Amino acid sequence: MDGPAGALPRIVAHLDMDAFYASVELLRYPDLAGEAVVIGGGSSAVPQVVVDPETGVERRVYKRLGDYAGRGVITTATYEAREFGLRSAMPMMKAAKLAPQAILLPTDFDTYRSMSRRFKAAVREIAPLVEDRGIDEIYIELTPVVAARIDDPADAWWCARELGEELRAAVRAATGLSCSIGLAPNKLVAKIASELDKPDGLTLVTPADIESRIWPLPVRRLNGVGPKADAKLAELGVRFIGDAANADDALRAALVARFGARYAAWLQSAARGIDSRPVVTESEPVSISRETTFERDLHAVRDRALLTPIFTSLCEHLAGDLQRKGYRSRTIGIKLRFDDFRIVTRVRTIEEAVDDAHRIRGVAAGCLKTVDLSRRIRLLGVRAASLVPSRNGGSPLSRRAGEGTC
Repeated sequence: MDGPAGALPRIVAHLDMDAFYASVELLRYPDLAGEAVVIGGGSSAVPQVVVDPETGVERRVYKRLGDYAGRGVITTATYEAREFGLRSAMPMMKAAKLAPQAILLPTDFDTYRSMSRRFKAAVREIAPLVEDRGIDEIYIELTPVVAARIDDPADAWWCARELGEELRAAVRAATGLSCSIGLAPNKLVAKIASELDKPDGLTLVTPADIESRIWPLPVRRLNGVGPKADAKLAELGVRFIGDAANADDALRAALVARFGARYAAWLQSAARGIDSRPVVTESEPVSISRETTFERDLHAVRDRALLTPIFTSLCEHLAGDLQRKGYRSRTIGIKLRFDDFRIVTRVRTIEEAVDDAHRIRGVAAGCLKTVDLSRRIRLLGVRAASLVPSRNGGSPLSRRAGEGTC
């Protein structure tokens, strides 16, 4: 992993925005700094401005989580809210019991996507080789940037730390937000490193640091070890990353018997900090979708007045995503989750690829007609697949992949 003596080491960064959605909202509502804030409410959670009748002074009134009633889940939460046990994807009714005093704000994905584009653009001004991993995180191949700045390979990690500071400053200047960066010899270790000193952290883990910084961590911290695998590994006595890295013959045999040879080999390799995956700067999306979970279950007939504009809005946003990313779609589909949690999908492939809202809505509506809508609906989504480059947009591969996911 160190490479030949005197050779420039590979250096990869993982940049993760700190509590991204919540941090964006705190820019909008700076008076909430230091408060337990949850993002995930609907339009009813929009703060109201009231005027004191005696002084004429305006102030904002926020919704409290304890007043929430519905089926929504937390999108994200501030670090202060996380101290109460609140986390992403937690049902808000459950969260309300843990922290009823927490402030509830609505999601605003258009603003989050705009901020995402801004921080990624700022990074690419310094280091152009970026792999987009979602709206709030990226991998960055720093090796060529470091190579251009130093004469002696011995200075590589020192230079990488300077680059990390430069990247953090650029992100803050572009967005007003903080991020945490992990610097490491590969993507696997860089992702772990970025989580070690959150928020606003810069963590460097060289090959020589793997044993002291990575091995003492729970094995669950390896990206690829899920909750079920974690429980099975604990049964075998593998609780920390170092346990997997130093597995003896008996443990290796047990790992192969429980997980199979391929997974067992990957686990030991990953635990030792080995990862040869490249930073992928260009990729074609398989599909693009938009969906929403309702605050209360809606009936297709009795709540048609509510469902119709929501359905239209989803189609309009999906069309906007396609046009912005330079694609048209030959396959349109819908997704429904009913009140019994059953999920139903329908798709229809058409002859001519589309990217306009009217035609997308027409095809999606045809899909809906094939579904039994007698039960109440919890979630509604619209999806575009079988993507082809738009005629007037050119191939989207001429654009960086990060611009196609936010």
